[in-house]
Amino acid sequence: MSIDPERFISHHARHHTVTANGIRQHYVEAGDGPPVVLLHGFPETSFAWRFQIPELAKRFRVIAPDLRGYGETDKPAGGYDKRNMARDLRELLRELRIPKIALVGHDRGARVATRFAKDYPEALDRLVVMDNVPTRIVARDFSPEVANAYWFFIFNQVPDLPEALISGREDLWLRHLFSDWCYNPLAISGAAFDTYVEAYRRPGALRGAMSDYRAIGEDVAQDKADADVKIACPTLALWGEDFHAVGKMFDMAAVWREMAGDLRTVSIPQAGHLPQEEQPGRVNAELLAFLAGWTG
Repeated sequence: MSIDPERFISHHARHHTVTANGIRQHYVEAGDGPPVVLLHGFPETSFAWRFQIPELAKRFRVIAPDLRGYGETDKPAGGYDKRNMARDLRELLRELRIPKIALVGHDRGARVATRFAKDYPEALDRLVVMDNVPTRIVARDFSPEVANAYWFFIFNQVPDLPEALISGREDLWLRHLFSDWCYNPLAISGAAFDTYVEAYRRPGALRGAMSDYRAIGEDVAQDKADADVKIACPTLALWGEDFHAVGKMFDMAAVWREMAGDLRTVSIPQAGHLPQEEQPGRVNAELLAFLAGWTG
């Protein structure tokens, strides 16, 4: 019998809140076994992993937090640099008494995961980074073409204006992003789209997501400081083959060879920026194969 991912998250996954690193963090949990943590990207929440959680939970203890500023996690005024967001995760794991994990991060979550890999190598067995060009490399390679594709990096940093323009029009904003970023423009639609719209209509949600981007200056400085330090653990870099701002713009294998020594790279066809939602079967197979050696 096939599993309805949205029903599984609603009725079978466990929802928890824990205060760690000074904020109340919400996370979804399912399954038992070696711990695997999933970190979502922008403009999403832990709901982004609804296709992965049921499958991974058959073998692993899956933990999918809402990042600082997103979903049901607190949205404080500050603390959005990636070193502190990685600390959010480290302190969450301490509260849960989990000493070591396998970590999967998409987009903004991959930036947090990359910083976690460098700051807490003792707590990480293996790493997956999904459809992400590291912030330092985006800044280093900035050009008119990159600026056109990464316009939201600049727009989201403007104080207050994005919130003022998007509030009350969250559906138009999200429709543009999902349609532009997906291979199938309607890949995120129906109840899934409505779930994201509802999440971003909640008080503080827009400000929280924009605050993530407003930390880019700090993020680049942190990344430059240890640019010569490669990620130590086995790393899988996976991306959507058809996203104009990642797979079609950057040599992703070369990008991640700069970042990690023990590296596997996979390009997912007929997928844009959200391969875990656009091609969940293929992504799940890659994740399960890469995580197979993680025994806790």
